[in-house]
Amino acid sequence: MPLDAELAEIRDHLAAHPPFDALPDDELTSLPARLQVIYRRRGSVVAEAGAMPTELLMVRSGAVELRDADGELVERGGPGTFVGGEALVSGAPHAGEVTALEDTLLLAMPSAVLDDLRGRHPAVTGFFTAHAGTLLRQAVGRRHRGGSPAPALRTRVRDLVTRAPVTVDAAATIEDAARVMSEERVSSVLVTSGGRLVGIVTDRDLRTRVVAAGVDPSGPVTEVMTPDPTTGNPDALVMEVLLELASRNIHHLPLLEEGGVVGMITATDLLRLQQADPVQVVGEVAKAADPAAVAAAGSRLDRLVASLVRQGTTARDASRVVTTVGDAVERRLIELAEAELGPPPTAYAWVTLGSRARLEQALGPDQDHAMILPDGAPPGTDEYLARLAERVVEGLERAGYPRCTGDKMANNPRWRVRSSVWHEYVEAWVRSPTPRAVVEAGVFFDLRHLHGDPALTAGLARHQREAAAASPIFAAHLAAHAATRPVPLGIFRGLVVDRSGEHRHTLDLKNGGLGVIVEIARVHGLAAGCEDPGSLARLEAGVASGRLSAPLAADLHDAWEFLAGLRLRHQGEEVGSGRRPDNRIEPSALSSFEQRHLKAAFGVIRTAQTALAQRYPVRALT
Repeated sequence: MPLDAELAEIRDHLAAHPPFDALPDDELTSLPARLQVIYRRRGSVVAEAGAMPTELLMVRSGAVELRDADGELVERGGPGTFVGGEALVSGAPHAGEVTALEDTLLLAMPSAVLDDLRGRHPAVTGFFTAHAGTLLRQAVGRRHRGGSPAPALRTRVRDLVTRAPVTVDAAATIEDAARVMSEERVSSVLVTSGGRLVGIVTDRDLRTRVVAAGVDPSGPVTEVMTPDPTTGNPDALVMEVLLELASRNIHHLPLLEEGGVVGMITATDLLRLQQADPVQVVGEVAKAADPAAVAAAGSRLDRLVASLVRQGTTARDASRVVTTVGDAVERRLIELAEAELGPPPTAYAWVTLGSRARLEQALGPDQDHAMILPDGAPPGTDEYLARLAERVVEGLERAGYPRCTGDKMANNPRWRVRSSVWHEYVEAWVRSPTPRAVVEAGVFFDLRHLHGDPALTAGLARHQREAAAASPIFAAHLAAHAATRPVPLGIFRGLVVDRSGEHRHTLDLKNGGLGVIVEIARVHGLAAGCEDPGSLARLEAGVASGRLSAPLAADLHDAWEFLAGLRLRHQGEEVGSGRRPDNRIEPSALSSFEQRHLKAAFGVIRTAQTALAQRYPVRALT
């Protein structure tokens, strides 16, 4: 029976907008009769912030806007814009207030009708989950844009002055000024007359204006100084002074107070403070003379990362800092062990595994490493390497990296074997992917060279990639494991926490979230032959190979960044309170904004698990 004019118009409107444009004709024809048309006057509230929606709204004519809890504009839209879709799919309340920008007509679909459509047409769920990913991206961006300036940048430069200003009188010679700079070990000297600042001479001035120009060093310093230099206020913020130096392309700034010089600040002083200096930490580790010194230098990592998180550093960058310092600690302990035991009797490769290999390490990790020996290693080699491995494991434990509870460490003879044995391990994992094999492969297929002969590592990594890419059964087993891992999201999209025991009222961001993303990425990356073990690189490889949709990969990327950032912030707070950092958070302690987006992140993971199971179906296991 033909539709009346009003229903036909609604049908055409639905057919012009996703996800309804993908519905079969008979579905589209029957849908308008199940909807209602409602009217909202300009300026009126369409959806209240924090309210649980009972229907999906779609703008038929007019326009609406969404603002977050802080009143910031998130989204504006006209005909075809949806209100409440993300909330209905995720089980979360409205993320913000939606108001009508003009007189607006909306189509209202009861939640029961939407649920019926979602049950029969997965693309409908996928559409609104993708929108949840868009909001998650906004949450990640907001965190980094809205992060408070680094504590270092809020420091007053007065607090950085540690010595009285170094000066020479205007009557001094160039040679006098150079001698003072050398004796005081400074890169500049201030020139004063009657207590008043009249100029500055720097190392660069001596090179370019004296030595290179052939000027007699017995001449007056006033001939080569920069007169009336730019000066600063000692109560200025580091951020302000850095901008001043950059804008004027200068590196030294005398500080004046009531006309008198109170000190000197340099760009090097400010940059060292601003960076919280992971380079300096790594440098100190590399120069450490014994394991105790390595542990002392590496102990600065926790505070360093806490500082980076407060500065709004991305989780990806902060994780790389953690990994880089961890690499430096492990490498230096290997070098010290070799120095103590003497040169190794054969070449070998020390490889790092798991999150360290992926450059995704957080605070408080345990040890994961192994060794690869050449097939032609001489007798007695393993005795030396066993002693070396035990020294490194002990040193890492002393430096705050506990032993692996699963004993996946180089001091375990099973994980300190010749290259051909490693190849046999790989073949066994791929040919017979038992549950234990899947777990072990999940650790050892995330591998990165750290020390020794890189050719040994490259050979094993290449064999892993080739074997994994050639085995659909292995991929299916990995996918089944990833797709069935529990995510802490209930049937009605509520966050699931432990109800009793030591971890009551908390959930695990690693096991229930980040770890699942890592496994999903591993499946796609290995199937695509990706050389980079990093999860984000593997997701990109999955997209490039056609195994993963670009929108879902982007959502997983943002879910990883959101969850990893939340974990690092939590760990930074624990460090500040003197507790050992872990992966467990209490959702009730989060803001409503964070709780909503935590649910959205877990919802994205659930969607990816469903897509993974469809891509690598269980029937491939038989």
